[in-house]
Amino acid sequence: MLNVGIVGSTGRVGSLLIDDLATDEQAKLTACHVFDELKKPVPEGTVITNDMGTLLEACDVVIDFSAPVATEALLTEIVENGGTKPLVIATTGFNKHQQNLLIEASKKVPVLYATNMSLGVAVLNKLVALASKTLSDFDCEIVEQHHRYKVDSPSGTALTLAEHAARARDLDLDAVRVSGRDGEIGARTKDEIGVMSLRGGDIVGRHTAGFYNDGEFIELHHTATARNTFSRGAIKVAKWLVNQEPGLYSINDCLGL
Repeated sequence: MLNVGIVGSTGRVGSLLIDDLATDEQAKLTACHVFDELKKPVPEGTVITNDMGTLLEACDVVIDFSAPVATEALLTEIVENGGTKPLVIATTGFNKHQQNLLIEASKKVPVLYATNMSLGVAVLNKLVALASKTLSDFDCEIVEQHHRYKVDSPSGTALTLAEHAARARDLDLDAVRVSGRDGEIGARTKDEIGVMSLRGGDIVGRHTAGFYNDGEFIELHHTATARNTFSRGAIKVAKWLVNQEPGLYSINDCLGL
């Protein structure tokens, strides 16, 4: 039985992880990291702590759906204090320092980082890369929609889709990304990739990658209708990750894409 620790256990997906692990036949919850108070019931004997070292000692693998500050503390525990457990990281909105910590941690333990744990989005990334390369003369625009409470914009998933599209065209996404248009800005440039955000209601997540040309266009859509999509995907990749060597992995590695 795989012992799982959760960072972000008081969040929306963290709560679903607790539920899904309660019914999983191969994995169980043994530790939760919290900054304040965990109000959701957990199995008897579950370690509840605000110390990352204690969390790591109580599990075989960590699944992290939290905020950058919490993930930074987790990665620091690995890099500076010798933590040895595999990490499944689904937090988005990292700064450069946090991105560097992720890379350093992956030199010591297996780390699977994905901005979206949906298996469908993993396939969408591959399709976007194929379409972007094949339709290199088409304008590329990406639109993401989320609930009103999402704090980062554009979503990490949208940026990952844009990165796949840019890389397929040998472009630097930072140089060509446009995430807002207003006023007399002039015509769209050939290489730019638009990444736009909509926020409202209780939308779990919808991403559209469109490729537009004179006379035709193609749009690729993914819609998440339940957050269990992300929690179950994370548990699946955690089971795979514990058998890997130290390194930085993507969900595509787990799926063999």
